[in-house]
Amino acid sequence: MKKAVHFGAGNIGRGFIGLLLGLSDYEVVFVDVNEEILAALNKNNRYKVLEVGGAEEKEYTVNNVRGINGKEISTVAKEIADADIVTAAVGPNNLKFIAPAIAEGLKIRLEKARPTELNIIACENAVKASTELKDYVYQNLDENLQEKADLYIGFPDSAVDRIVPPQEITESLEVKVEPFKEWIVDQTQFKGEIPEIEGMNLTDNLVAFVERKIFTLNTGHCGTAYMGYYKGYQYIHEAIKDEEIYKTIKEALMESGSSLIEFYGFDEDTHKSYINKILKRFENPALMDSVTRVGRDPLRKLGAKDRLVKPASRAVEMGKFPTNLAKCIALGFLFDVDGDEAAQKIQDKIEKEGIERTLEAVTGLAPEGDLGQEVLKQYKELLDNL
Repeated sequence: MKKAVHFGAGNIGRGFIGLLLGLSDYEVVFVDVNEEILAALNKNNRYKVLEVGGAEEKEYTVNNVRGINGKEISTVAKEIADADIVTAAVGPNNLKFIAPAIAEGLKIRLEKARPTELNIIACENAVKASTELKDYVYQNLDENLQEKADLYIGFPDSAVDRIVPPQEITESLEVKVEPFKEWIVDQTQFKGEIPEIEGMNLTDNLVAFVERKIFTLNTGHCGTAYMGYYKGYQYIHEAIKDEEIYKTIKEALMESGSSLIEFYGFDEDTHKSYINKILKRFENPALMDSVTRVGRDPLRKLGAKDRLVKPASRAVEMGKFPTNLAKCIALGFLFDVDGDEAAQKIQDKIEKEGIERTLEAVTGLAPEGDLGQEVLKQYKELLDNL
């Protein structure tokens, strides 16, 4: 049986990539540090995935799974040494922490007389996440092994899309997911034969699809969370039913979309249909996805290259004025959730330095620029109406 080593045994890891690997007849070795999840994986050697919110509920059983502790570097390395594929869904900020174990596995693999090809795919909400992981891994390899890795080890970048809300961990490890899923991988970055994995689609123009996804799904999700929080909603599906929120988010996605269409040549009608499909996904009540989860870490999500500021800035560069995206950015600075460390850092900075300096520090937008001015104007109006 083919073997996949997957970093991240949380809900996303089990409910998305782990499921697709299992459906493709891989043994899936999950690497995690959560002892409760690892114990359940090794006791049951299976788990269930429920697709909820569609025309009918579907149930899948993923068999032949086990778990190992990510802190046990040598154990992880041995698994990677004879793996057929390595995947990860740990969050973009955690890629650097899994790199040493991957590097140790590659050392064993590459020192064999006849090394075999291996592809390592980071499945994250980030542009070029696998390339970033490669950089971290190479920091743990000497020059000779880096040259060997260039020959045998692929780090194909990918775009992933499936909403998997947080859920309580049960001994059965059952996880609920939405029916929609999309995994697109750059076919030009594989080494050796490209594996056949159910639900994995290939492209030679990945950046376009990554940006389409991030600047539509993530832009809309985040905007809905910030506006929903501002208006007192608890869940995304409740917020998007609010007429004002729906209108603002749809128009924000049209602003982002017009830039994507012009920049990458997407078909206008197809992209409008994509926007409508995403808005429909937000309405799924079975997911019970909270606005505080979707909006968390605004310090990252309000960054210059992230889901709100980049499409807004690109729209300005193309001669358009993204009023609704500016409103979503402004709402992000009012996302003052207790327990969200990044949100509190923003609020502390506003209190100490003012909104103008905070805006520039967080987003890179000049307060005196047209977009900066629009965000500040909307922020002050929203603040006055609280």
